[in-house]
Amino acid sequence: MKKVFLLLAVMTLSMSAMAQTQFGVKVGFDMTNFWGSDTKHGMAPNYQIGALLEHKFSDKFAIAPEAVFAAQGAKFDNVTYNVNYINVPVMLKYYVSPVFSLDFGPQLGINVYSKATSEVGNVKVTNDIKDVTKSIDFGVGIGGTYSLTENAFVQARYTLGVTDVFDGGGNCKNGNIQVAFGWKF
Repeated sequence: MKKVFLLLAVMTLSMSAMAQTQFGVKVGFDMTNFWGSDTKHGMAPNYQIGALLEHKFSDKFAIAPEAVFAAQGAKFDNVTYNVNYINVPVMLKYYVSPVFSLDFGPQLGINVYSKATSEVGNVKVTNDIKDVTKSIDFGVGIGGTYSLTENAFVQARYTLGVTDVFDGGGNCKNGNIQVAFGWKF
């Protein structure tokens, strides 16, 4: 029994020594839309900014939770929807090479701001639509990260929403194409 405990302790210490945790920040450009059978596909340029943590378990595998403010929404004809979230993706990373990882994972979004702006001629009218948008959004992200240097990286990701944006039925979900630049400490 002592040998088994000693072996487990040595394995745990070895894995901990191999593990590496880095903190970082990122900022990015997004093209967002709503998708589904009850919506048109109108892309809107947006942005994101946030922080991340990456914990490498080995040379090949890591987990990277993030906390990101993301301006999301869509543009249809003369109406622009701004539905902004604090997104918390938890990306599982597989390092194909020492500088490139494939990333996949779930995302939780907390709605912090919902407005619709109509524009007719030179007149713009903005309405608060938070009471008709859901407060929680779930999605799945897939993408990749390329390390430019030991600290700098670029990232591309697509996040597909799996829950409806609006209350009261309808099939309208978030879609988000992201390109970000970041720095790990």
